[in-house]
Amino acid sequence: MKLHLDPRTKLFLILLCVLSAMFAPNLYFQFALVTLIGLLAAFSGKWQYALRGMIAYALICVFTVWCMGVLTGTWRTMLIAFLGLVHKVYACGMLAGFVTGMFHTKCGIPAILSGILTQLALYSINLRIMDSKANQAVGVDKYPLMVSQRFVRDLSLKNPLPVLLLFTFAVIALLYWFFGTERGCAIRATGANQNMARAQGINTNANVVFGLMLSNGLVALSGALLAQFQGAADVNMGRGAIVIGLAAVIIGEVIFGKLFTNFGLKLFAVSIGAVIYYFVLQIVLQLGLNTNDLKLITALIVALFLAIPYWKSKMFHGKTKKEKTRHA
Repeated sequence: MKLHLDPRTKLFLILLCVLSAMFAPNLYFQFALVTLIGLLAAFSGKWQYALRGMIAYALICVFTVWCMGVLTGTWRTMLIAFLGLVHKVYACGMLAGFVTGMFHTKCGIPAILSGILTQLALYSINLRIMDSKANQAVGVDKYPLMVSQRFVRDLSLKNPLPVLLLFTFAVIALLYWFFGTERGCAIRATGANQNMARAQGINTNANVVFGLMLSNGLVALSGALLAQFQGAADVNMGRGAIVIGLAAVIIGEVIFGKLFTNFGLKLFAVSIGAVIYYFVLQIVLQLGLNTNDLKLITALIVALFLAIPYWKSKMFHGKTKKEKTRHA
């Protein structure tokens, strides 16, 4: 006997169980909830998928327990932040991207609203991770941190700048390799033109979800590095990060768009764009402006670099029109 439910109803039940597992007091409770998911899938006639899902979840739990037991210090923290795995399976990192992607592709929620809903839910998750405190000190004297701004001016191995440069190059190299694979090319095609990618037989929904998981994992990894660098974690430290990311992409595209044609160099241009953004921001602040106007200055800088491509295109089209009228 099969339980006939609407696909969105089935998805809602599964997401409800997953969200309940996030707040589970221990692993035994989580396994009970996963068993419930499996029973729901079995009654829906999808026992093959239920079995695969339960095996995958068991492997994730084993991997999480191994990470908690073998890895130590900041490596464990950063890996957990990237994957979104702790003993209670908090929704951070790649898991947050998965939730956003499912909201968009399976529930029909618009992309922007899906991100807003996930971000709203992550506020409570962050408070739980930080023991219901808005701020947490992450001092280098108390924890073995990878990077710390205390040693920025030191000419020693503790200086965080070489570590951050190596980390950036490593991430760019891995992304360059991944986006050269078949799956990476399919994700790039989905981002460029979903209709054309779908016509080529590419599962665009799966690629959207995977792309969101990858990007959210990198965001969580960056947040882990930032918390170590500044020596503190704040529940509101992620606000405005999307503007900085947008500024980095736009600045890198405007300045290095025609110089860098290789995909790997374009990824590197985004990193350079972030450096230029902060460099311009520091110059503006050194002019004596009020620090309370930081958000206003940020918006103006981003608006300026967003307007430059439009102005360039207008000037180019204006010149071509004048040349056409002359030849006529």
